[in-house]
Amino acid sequence: MSLPVHPDTAPAHARLPFPSGASVGAVLVTAILVIALIAPWVVPYDPLYQNLLAINTPPGPEYWLGVDHLGRDVLSRLIMGSRTTLAISVGGVTLAFFIGGCLALLGLALGRVSERLVFGGIDLARAMPDILLALLLIVALGSGAVPVAIALGVSFSPFFAYVARTAYKREMAQDYVRAARLFGGGRLHVLLRHVLPNIAGGLVTQAAIILPRCIVTESVLSFLGLGSSPDAPTWGRMISDASRFIEQAPHAILAPMLTLVLLTVSLLLVGDYSRARLDPLRGARNRQGVMP
Repeated sequence: MSLPVHPDTAPAHARLPFPSGASVGAVLVTAILVIALIAPWVVPYDPLYQNLLAINTPPGPEYWLGVDHLGRDVLSRLIMGSRTTLAISVGGVTLAFFIGGCLALLGLALGRVSERLVFGGIDLARAMPDILLALLLIVALGSGAVPVAIALGVSFSPFFAYVARTAYKREMAQDYVRAARLFGGGRLHVLLRHVLPNIAGGLVTQAAIILPRCIVTESVLSFLGLGSSPDAPTWGRMISDASRFIEQAPHAILAPMLTLVLLTVSLLLVGDYSRARLDPLRGARNRQGVMP
C-alpha cells in the first residue's frame, strides 16, 4: 500500500492543476499543427489557382472563407500558409535554442574569459530590437525560408542564453554539483552529466514562450515582403496582399489575422503553464504561497 504524500512535500507538477485556458490552447495548437502537417491533402483548391470570375467573393458554400483579390481561395492559402509559417518559426526557435543555449553553457563551462567573450557578443545582439536585427540579417543573407529561419534564430538566441546562464549558476551552487566536482568531475562532465538534465526543462519552456514571438516576427517580415518566396503563401504575406483591398474583401485579411492571434494566444497559454509546471523555483514559490 502506498503512503499518502503530504501536500508540502509533493512535487510541484503533481499538485498543479491543468487550467482550462491551457487545455483549450493545447487543443488548438495541436489542431493547427495537424492541419499544417496534412495540408497538401486537405486543401479544397490549389492555393495558387486564380479564378478571375470569383474575385473578392465573400464566404459562401463554395468558398468557405471567400476569395481574395486575385481569385485565390482564402481557406486553401490559409491552410498551406500554416505549413510555411510554422516551419520557418519552428526552425528559428530550434536554431535559437541551440545557438543561445549551447553557446552560453559552453562559455560558462570553459571559464570566466570564455563567458565574457560569449556574452559580450550576445549582449551586442540583444541591444538591437529583434525585428531590426532580423531585417539586417535578411538583407545580408537574402530573402527565402532558410535565411528567415537563420535570422529568427540569431535574433532570439539571447533569450535562451540568459535563461541558460541563470539556470547554470543556480545549479552550480547545489550540493550535488559540489560533490561531483570533489569526486574529480571536470567542467564539461559536470555540465553534460549533472547540470544539463536539470536545466533542460527551463530551456524547453523558454522555447514554448519564444515560439509565438517568432511566428509574429515571421509574419511581419512576410508582410514587408522579406519572408519566403512570393509564390509560397504565408499568413503575413496574405495580410500584406489583402490590406490593399480591405474595403472590397475584408474577409481576406480577417482570416489570417484571426488565425495568427488565435495561435499566438494559445501558445502563450501553453507556454505559461509549462513554465509553472517545469520551473522548480516557481514551484517552490507556489508551495510557500508567494506570487510568481
